[in-house]
Amino acid sequence: MKKIFSSFVLLIMAFCFLTSSQTMCVYAESDIDILSKSGLLMDYQSGEILFEKNSTLHLPIASMVKMMTILISLEEFDAGNVSLDTKITTTENASGMGGSQVFIDPYVEYTFEDLLKSVIMASANDASVALAEYFNGNEKSFVNRMNKKAKELGMNDTNYVNCTGLPAPEQYSCAKDSGIVMKEILKHDLYHKYSSIWMDELVHPSGRKTELVNTNKLIRYFDGCDGGKTGSTNEAGCCLTASAKRGDMRLISVIIGAENSKTRFNESSLLLNYGFGNFENKFLVDTENAIANLKIGKGKKENCDVKKKKKFTALVKKGDNVTYETNLILPEAIKAPLKTGDKVGKIEILKNGNVIKEIEIVVKEDIKHSSYLDNVNKIIENW
Repeated sequence: MKKIFSSFVLLIMAFCFLTSSQTMCVYAESDIDILSKSGLLMDYQSGEILFEKNSTLHLPIASMVKMMTILISLEEFDAGNVSLDTKITTTENASGMGGSQVFIDPYVEYTFEDLLKSVIMASANDASVALAEYFNGNEKSFVNRMNKKAKELGMNDTNYVNCTGLPAPEQYSCAKDSGIVMKEILKHDLYHKYSSIWMDELVHPSGRKTELVNTNKLIRYFDGCDGGKTGSTNEAGCCLTASAKRGDMRLISVIIGAENSKTRFNESSLLLNYGFGNFENKFLVDTENAIANLKIGKGKKENCDVKKKKKFTALVKKGDNVTYETNLILPEAIKAPLKTGDKVGKIEILKNGNVIKEIEIVVKEDIKHSSYLDNVNKIIENW
């Protein structure tokens, strides 16, 4: 039989208007405006949208396509399928890519680290294709993988045709989807190793050197900016997805179709400054401390600590008030066997009386089933 523990109320500063077309909140759109074709400002923790303009409009995004190339490469690294010093043999096809490039030589070996850094910092088309060919054999197969990953992430307004962002009639994305893929990229520690480097160099196997300059100028001039991806073609205009962190708050801004490079950086800064100036994160649920100690039936132990599986931080607007409530729902007892991380209950987070989030309550350690001998020993001890 389940027991619902009493609710407790947290009064914090926040307010949002739910739109019918999105599950995320859109705040005070009229407070700011941009000239670019499309734009978006997203809170990293909650995924809530603080500003949007034509955020699902299908548009070319130029080299911001490489964000998916970067994400898949990072996932391959975290999965242990590639290491920083893995040697990747380049092809003539990869070395012949036009547009932004680091002039890799064909039929020689570059490390995975050098190629990935060249894409993240210098938006290198040739390095992007080299990575695609390494992971999937050819670019076409890798692009199929990119589209599959986009669908998994809920990027319903994106279609990739290549891994570079070079002009292609059927290739498009949108500001919302660009924010989604950047949110995923930021979860990977390896990305941050290179994303905030301003200048570096690529040493080719022949000893020749190519200077690497980060295409995202905001990492040098905007307080807290530590990542992003630029894009620029005649078709797409000037584009930028950027991320900045100040204190406990991280924001993601997207600009698509700016008339020039200066505008994309200015309008990205405008959105980020608006977010940091008008919003803050309030920490509501942690994952470190045990939330309860439950009785265990048929287990080697009689009691077990349980904790929250995920933390929760609420995005709040400065100057407004709203009521947050949390309901802790747990059974009076649990039965062995149990493994670390097994779900035994949940916390409901309510905003203005509506459930906006459910967080699982899990056991903190393995609990083995008691044996016949264990039960005999317990009887003897009690006697």
